[in-house]
Amino acid sequence: MPDDQHSDGVAGGGRTLADRLAAARVGDRAEPWAAWLQLRVAEGNRATVIDLYELVAAPRGLAAHELPPAERLSLARQAMAQTWPGFATTESSERPKVPLVVVGYDPAWPQTYERWRQVVTAALGPAVPGIEHVGSTSVPGLAAKPIVDIQVSVADLSDEPRYVPQLQAAGLVLRSRDELHRFFRPPAGQRRDVHVHVCAAGGHWERDHLLFRDYLRAHPGACLRYAEAKRTSLRRWSDDSWAYTEAKTGVVLDILEQAEEWAAATDWAPGGSRAGGRGQSKLFFRPSRT
Repeated sequence: MPDDQHSDGVAGGGRTLADRLAAARVGDRAEPWAAWLQLRVAEGNRATVIDLYELVAAPRGLAAHELPPAERLSLARQAMAQTWPGFATTESSERPKVPLVVVGYDPAWPQTYERWRQVVTAALGPAVPGIEHVGSTSVPGLAAKPIVDIQVSVADLSDEPRYVPQLQAAGLVLRSRDELHRFFRPPAGQRRDVHVHVCAAGGHWERDHLLFRDYLRAHPGACLRYAEAKRTSLRRWSDDSWAYTEAKTGVVLDILEQAEEWAAATDWAPGGSRAGGRGQSKLFFRPSRT
């Protein structure tokens, strides 16, 4: 990877958007959506929704974060069709919007995970291929949003009757689905202390999230870098969960590249047994407010 994409951890690697557009051969007169799509062809997931915000905002003399929240949300949902193929939210799954917060590591998070793991296991049965504590709350010492992420691996992601009714009966709501996973959370009016992500056993989503977790657990320096990316993102995007997640993309992809080298050197495999090639799954997890 060129040094200019591996330096400061932001999605564009420290280059201005104008430089990146020029490198992607985007014409000066391209309209924002077409320009962003061409940038994604050139950069893949390093082209984020924040770039789209900036493309829309700049002709109006605005910064990306100065776009009205409703307009940003509309742009983010438009972009998600590209970032998360097949993405769609479900009816009656909204929650009140609240500002994002990131807190210091809480030693009680593993207990919260264990409590919910038992709920999920009781709902799905012991034959489910895998249930894992993932995300930032699974890494000791790492600052995080105070919501535990649980990854559930199933044999057939498309076979929703085998897990959706069961998880909903256990007190969760299916918020969204896409080609890589299904996202559940507690309903409105109930404490949101967990997110459950159902993915295909042996697939890219499963592997990437377990690798990212295990690499952070083993590398304190990477944890510090990721924590700083969280703080930086939160200062600008506490009112925009999509942008908060997207602003960390450069750091996450850089860490994943390092993690792949570590995995190859140590013969790491998900759960010590399940292996699979890494695809284009997008870390880290569905934003809390969609």
